[in-house]
Amino acid sequence: MRRILLVEDNELNRDMLSRRLLRQGYDVVLALDGEAGVALAAAVRPDLILMDMSLPGIDGREATRRIRGEPALRHIPIIALTAHAMTGDHEAATAAGCDDYDTKPVELPRLLAKMRLLLSEHP
Repeated sequence: MRRILLVEDNELNRDMLSRRLLRQGYDVVLALDGEAGVALAAAVRPDLILMDMSLPGIDGREATRRIRGEPALRHIPIIALTAHAMTGDHEAATAAGCDDYDTKPVELPRLLAKMRLLLSEHP
């Protein structure tokens, strides 16, 4: 079973997405902020990280940079999740080290396709 780290501060988004991922057969680990996301990435070594970009404390871009700075973690695919679909948001997420980008509200089939692609590239 593939382990997904979901870093999301919004309770409704976190609950909805985690339940949907569990139904798809993923093991889901939850982090409520960027600091916890970095710590849990190191502790549980997930197969993929879904990283909200707007987090309290350190934001998703900084959390991603910290994860990418750790040699043991830098191979883990990261998908940025954001409600901001402004010009430059995708570029900022990829510049921080995210492998892909998806907007909220999440369209599950689209997100699952991105996840499957990244997981197949990182067995």
